[in-house]
Amino acid sequence: MTELRDGDAPADLRLTSAEWSMWQAFRNGSTCDLHTGDPGRDDPHGQHLWGPERRVRARVVALLLLDGPPAQPGRVSALKLIGAYITDTLDVAGGTIKPFVELRDCRFEAEVVLPESRFTTLRMVNCALPRLEAARLHTEGDLHLPRCVVQSGIRLTDAHIGTDLMLNQTVVHKDRQGRSIMADGLTVAQDLQAEMLESYGELSLRGATVGVSLSLRGSHLSNPFGRRALNAPQLTVERTLYLTAAGLANSPFSSTVTPPYGISTTPSLGTRMQRFECEGGMRLDDGRFGDAVDLEHARFVMESDQELSLRRIQTPELRFLGERPQRGRVILSGARVVNLVDKSASWPGLGGLWMAGFAYETLIPRGPFPLAQRLQWVAAATPEYAPEPYEMLATSLRASGEDSDAREVLLAKQRRRRETLPLAAKAWGFLQDWTVAYGYRPGRAAVWMAILWAIGTLYFSTSPPPPLKVGEAPPWNPYLYSLDLLLPVIDLNQGTAWKPGGTAQWVAAILIMAGWVLATTVAAGASRLLRRQ
Repeated sequence: MTELRDGDAPADLRLTSAEWSMWQAFRNGSTCDLHTGDPGRDDPHGQHLWGPERRVRARVVALLLLDGPPAQPGRVSALKLIGAYITDTLDVAGGTIKPFVELRDCRFEAEVVLPESRFTTLRMVNCALPRLEAARLHTEGDLHLPRCVVQSGIRLTDAHIGTDLMLNQTVVHKDRQGRSIMADGLTVAQDLQAEMLESYGELSLRGATVGVSLSLRGSHLSNPFGRRALNAPQLTVERTLYLTAAGLANSPFSSTVTPPYGISTTPSLGTRMQRFECEGGMRLDDGRFGDAVDLEHARFVMESDQELSLRRIQTPELRFLGERPQRGRVILSGARVVNLVDKSASWPGLGGLWMAGFAYETLIPRGPFPLAQRLQWVAAATPEYAPEPYEMLATSLRASGEDSDAREVLLAKQRRRRETLPLAAKAWGFLQDWTVAYGYRPGRAAVWMAILWAIGTLYFSTSPPPPLKVGEAPPWNPYLYSLDLLLPVIDLNQGTAWKPGGTAQWVAAILIMAGWVLATTVAAGASRLLRRQ
């Protein structure tokens, strides 16, 4: 190829008029706009054919990026291209691209190949691409792909983005492996914004790291081809993961310019909202989230064998405030959070929630969430009896000063445990529950003592037993005698001084047995309470 001189293109390139305009714009850092002015014809996702006046060859674009002409004096070279049809495959794999790159409203005839290439900043806004292949891509600044439509997937495996990755309003269809975005091992130094993204296939972020927040507000993830729409185990987000709704009015992405950094998180009153929706399973196992995982207004549409899996995640706050899943399971086994912000209408029913080993410190309900419903929540999470969810709930309530509610939870645990016991132990459990509620309501013991004492006193007042030894018995007192029979430890010198017979002997035996039952049950309950203090 002829050596470049004074910024001229090599003669053997035989630049078209569109390519020549692009070449000159590159040298002075200006924008090459190939729009026709007709919005319908300028839409890169429309059906209109684009003629030769808008076509530029991928090899010319690659030459500008990798070994372009020098900038004009006093200018900085940059590729800013609008409304172009880029033919053939744009392949700069392994290359180092120093100029700023922004491609807007462009069509690509073939895939864009960027593996192991290095950019300062790369922006592709509202473009139509067959596929983006960018494994191990490295950018010093942003990678922006808003409003693009990608027909056969995006690959960003082990890519490193120096500042922000933006995928707002992007539409991505699956590749041959069924994945829409393959970004395992991705590192984003600041924000990953994928708001109102449409993903048709598996969005894979296994082992990815995001330096600030990851936002999927208003996005629609659908994968009818596999089990998961989002597969992101061991994901690390230093701040917050947003799986929430997004406002549709006054969108900052409605103009034709590159979307600005950030989006309002608090839409104004009356703003129409688009909820986050996931059709298929979601896996966030072993994730680490520095501030929160926010599921407010989220909707999950799953099959019976699919899961919203949050196994062993760690985050200061989990906001489980979405729509109740009708099928599938929510798995929180081993998860550890500080604040659990939730509402009763968000949790699935019996068999739809697993949370063995789920640890939380503070419950912050949104709206009414009475204790009876909270106990149903625990029961739904334990199709088979497990003590940990009950004990965790009781601990949280006690830490909040709700001691009476904590005791009710522990009583519900004992009743649930009773269902798993053999018949004899189950009968003993019913007796403990009926008398003193397993010791969690010790006031009942005093009531039963008073009733039995009154019955014994009334009976022995009319049928006093004879003394065991004549002349040695203390003065007869039916009150003290009945009380001595009921109290299994304290000796009032009444029970052994008299010799009841016949019916009186049976009444005495019943009072002694009832006293022991009440005493041992109260002692067991007190012991359980002391262990949990």
